[in-house]
Amino acid sequence: MGKKKEFTGIVIGDKMQKTRVVRVMRLAKHPKYSRILKKYNKFKAHDEKNAAKIGDLVRIRESRPLSKEKRFRIVEIIKKSAEPQIELKEE
Repeated sequence: MGKKKEFTGIVIGDKMQKTRVVRVMRLAKHPKYSRILKKYNKFKAHDEKNAAKIGDLVRIRESRPLSKEKRFRIVEIIKKSAEPQIELKEE
């Protein structure tokens, strides 16, 4: 078997249960103008413990298909986001 792909990206969506949307940036050279461009891809990644939140820097690894669009798992949370999550308490 070959080596599985690994990417580092930022969590941009956490509305689903056990699934996070991760945006991965890569640099690509324009074929004609030779300018370096930032290109982004969004991947859905499995997060078993629901630990990653919006803004977290995470490492994802390719896995077997887990659903129609989920092909990655979150391996680790590299850096937590700076802004705290605000929860409303009912009194």
